Amino acid sequence: MDENYSGGRAVDLTAENDRKNQIAIERARESGRINDEAAKYLSELYSDGFTWFREVFYFLGKCFGAPKAPVMRYDYATDSAIDEPIKLSDINPLSPYIVHHRLDADPMRNQFFTSGAGHKIELAVSSIVTVIVGAQKKVNRALDKITGKYYDAYVEDVVATVYRVIASHEREASARAIADKIRVKLTEKYISRPAETVLSIIGSGHEKIAVDLVRALDKVSPPRMRLQDVWRVKCLFDLVPQARTFIERVREMMPNRILSVRDNFYDMKNPRNYRDAKLVIDIGKDGHVVPMEIICQVRTFFEFERQTHGNYEVARRTENKRRVKDAAKNVAQGAKEHEQGVKEYNQMICQCLEDLFDRVGWNILYSQGNGVSMFDGFPKPCKLYYPQKILDIISSKLDDAIENEVFRITDAPAELSQAQQNEIFHFMARFILVAAMPYVQRDWNVPSDTMAGKLFNFVMTEVQRYYKK
Repeated sequence: MDENYSGGRAVDLTAENDRKNQIAIERARESGRINDEAAKYLSELYSDGFTWFREVFYFLGKCFGAPKAPVMRYDYATDSAIDEPIKLSDINPLSPYIVHHRLDADPMRNQFFTSGAGHKIELAVSSIVTVIVGAQKKVNRALDKITGKYYDAYVEDVVATVYRVIASHEREASARAIADKIRVKLTEKYISRPAETVLSIIGSGHEKIAVDLVRALDKVSPPRMRLQDVWRVKCLFDLVPQARTFIERVREMMPNRILSVRDNFYDMKNPRNYRDAKLVIDIGKDGHVVPMEIICQVRTFFEFERQTHGNYEVARRTENKRRVKDAAKNVAQGAKEHEQGVKEYNQMICQCLEDLFDRVGWNILYSQGNGVSMFDGFPKPCKLYYPQKILDIISSKLDDAIENEVFRITDAPAELSQAQQNEIFHFMARFILVAAMPYVQRDWNVPSDTMAGKLFNFVMTEVQRYYKK
């Protein structure tokens, strides 16, 4: 362990880092790279690093409780833990760490395991959540973002807003001309309150347009507020339902602190075919908004992120138009690799389904006479889900398939009624829908030589048909 980070030395180093951050922010303000508003916001995020890091730590403790294994340092370069346990007193905002917690509200309830010789049991899917707590984002990287990527996006949002409002009142040609002038003005200087600039360009005599413009422009998020990952955490779950359970638990525990939620586990339209969920929490105090970004991923997909991250970085940094084609190729290659990640994850889901089918007979035996099923409440219903319409379509078609004996359990310990057959297959289909990731590859299926594979392909084919419309 680096002796510089032991004991109170970590506090001193963090305080020195805070001081350097403030100097960098002030220099950016004085040079005109950012304005006073951006400087003030960054100063809050980058002052008293230990205070905000304690809030990150407090949040994790409230959600997960105490760690279930030694806390280890984390290496960004290799995306893996360093075999070096650290003490609580050594945790600081200047270096990342990795820790394992347990999701007590896990809807899977450790249903999936493999048994070895004798008493040896290994969990194929567990309640353990791997949490990677990132170090504070370097201030120069934050400055690059709010004056580069985020500012560019902000300018385009402002331009689109101006065009939309003016086009609703006047000719589109006039709207386009004014929007083009706005783009030029905003690229000349860092401006995060564009209303005054816009009004000076459209001139007097447009009072009605002016009121609508100001209202619309006030809704455009300024570039500084798009910086949400100065403090960041990544949570790795085995299955999608676990991640969604965690998100809903946070919603219940601290609804007033949630700034945004984005769930892309089902998203097949993003160009990278990337699948995760993002939760942004306000860890600030006394009215100061300090966002913390929480990325939720499944472990299988995390491994593919490690393989494709380099391709994405090349695309993200591409600014020269001559390199756009190369960047697009990198993104396309990353999307293909991510497709393989989706396939591998879904194959794991299919194996889990196979394990459940193996225990259907036991479930029936255990529930005889008492009306209690081993699978009641599993998996937990979730709000982050497919539209009801698709669930109704699959349910109806599944009823027909069961009635026509396309799906039928023949090896149960006792003869099953039609109602029991329906209950079993609808339960299995629901598990597929909440756990599997949809995919766009029409020619890909899991092996269908088992009932589990056959049912998986049936359900996911209907999902594809729905989204193809």
